[in-house]
Amino acid sequence: MQIPLNQFEQYIDEIILARGLSYFKNGRVNEPEEITPGVYESIVEGTEDYIVHLSIKDGNIVEYACNCPYDLGPICKHVVAVIFYLQQEESELKKKSPISKSTPQKEPLNRKTIADQVNELLESISHDELKQFVREKTEQNLPFRNLFLSSFAQYNKDESKELYQKQVKSILRSTSDRHGFINWSASHQVGNEVADLLVSAQKQFENQNYKSSFFICTAVMEQMTEALQYADDSNGDIGNSIDFAFEILYKIVQEKLPEEIRKIILDYCISAFDRQIYLGWDWHLDMLQIASELLKTDEETQHVLNQIDKAQGSEYEKEKAQSIKYNILKKTKGEKEADKYLEQNLSNSRFRGEAISKALKNKNYDKAITLAREGVNHDKKEKPGLAMEWYDWLLKIAQAQNDKVKIIEYSRLLFVNNFRHEQDYYRILKQNFPAEEWNTFIKEVIQDITKRNRWLDSELIAGIYIKEEWWDNLLELVKNSPSLRTIEHYEKYLSKDYSDELVHLYSEAIMKYLKDNLGRKHYQNACRYLKRIIKLGAREKANKIIKMLRTEYPQRRALMEELSQI
Repeated sequence: MQIPLNQFEQYIDEIILARGLSYFKNGRVNEPEEITPGVYESIVEGTEDYIVHLSIKDGNIVEYACNCPYDLGPICKHVVAVIFYLQQEESELKKKSPISKSTPQKEPLNRKTIADQVNELLESISHDELKQFVREKTEQNLPFRNLFLSSFAQYNKDESKELYQKQVKSILRSTSDRHGFINWSASHQVGNEVADLLVSAQKQFENQNYKSSFFICTAVMEQMTEALQYADDSNGDIGNSIDFAFEILYKIVQEKLPEEIRKIILDYCISAFDRQIYLGWDWHLDMLQIASELLKTDEETQHVLNQIDKAQGSEYEKEKAQSIKYNILKKTKGEKEADKYLEQNLSNSRFRGEAISKALKNKNYDKAITLAREGVNHDKKEKPGLAMEWYDWLLKIAQAQNDKVKIIEYSRLLFVNNFRHEQDYYRILKQNFPAEEWNTFIKEVIQDITKRNRWLDSELIAGIYIKEEWWDNLLELVKNSPSLRTIEHYEKYLSKDYSDELVHLYSEAIMKYLKDNLGRKHYQNACRYLKRIIKLGAREKANKIIKMLRTEYPQRRALMEELSQI
């Protein structure tokens, strides 16, 4: 998402905006450095020091990132604080800046970029000085040492997977406590340092140094998988590192590899599966998936097929193994042999879907219908969601045959069950049902949905009211469940004709909300809804509510402060 620098406040949640402004005003933003033209880096002092990166092009923020753990929204307060800093320094935008007069103004940025400064130094520093600097840093700074060794791995005659394993182990040791455990915060640090190694692996891949990239990736995968046993990875930093390494490995095997490299990777994948290095994780079967991309000889193919037949585990893992085998057969034995295997294993939902798709494509409707109905009977008790998938296939078959009776039957079933939107079932129903009977029919559908008494039903029914523009019905539905979120969600449909009713609903909901909730966060939320009342043109009503709240809760100082800002 691109954000105009001079209008960024309109794109960011008010709470995050306020927190970012507070960080900026309190001097927590270190002066941003321009790394390359339009690319800025700044350290923001928070619970820890966090690094923010921002890219600005043509007055728009085109990229932003922060290494803080915030994941509750698209943008964090640290990024916002840096935006405020940069906005202030853009002289042409000063008049539009929301910064208060009391905030000291700075001169616009007019400095050399970091890239320019680095280039100038490299031109001036002697070769010997530079080598001495690197030697000292590799002795003193572990992350720099690892990055240096991995970035120039192709020149290391002793390069091996073990070399990089030692680097990853040193990272893990330096972040673990005396019991060998890596806590949540340390896991974040591990993720950051290992990410540097993987960036090197990516660069080695791009430079076609496939062996170096392979060594780095497999070292990371093995050590980080082991680390999951003694780390708090609730934020996903370690797991994400493994996924990133696997992604690079997948990209490697898609290339035209030298025979030596192909054989090294193939042997590793088969060995890793045999030794069960990744057992219990998706990466275990991924080893066979990667191996399947590298097969050349009949002997290699048969060996991997035998491995797949030995695969044990959950139903999901068995189906995944079967899918790998199907693709190998298709590539090495041909379509006919692969389809034979597919037909023999239709309990695999992926295979059943593939078989139905092929039958439908070949206009073999009877076979497609039989496969789909068998799927419904097989899964309706244990896997009702999967049964709905087979009904969706029955709908597609009916559409191909232009069977309106069946189209209405299946689309109605799928719509009432609120099946994931493979198709727009409501639109399909309306297109195929007689117009003069539609209102009666859809009211019956609403009654059927209501009888099911599921928590998502009101949203489904509201969707009908919106499509049919039955605003009276929508208002009644909101009145029956008048939470603040519900009122706000449907406000845009009702505000034109029912602003008074919405103001009344908001008023009662705000009072109830503050009766049940304490704390500044909740007070800020309530005030946000008071502002919505004002936007609906009821400033006087909002003032009355504020007065009532001041009388009702005078002891809540934080609430009084938030109310004073409205």
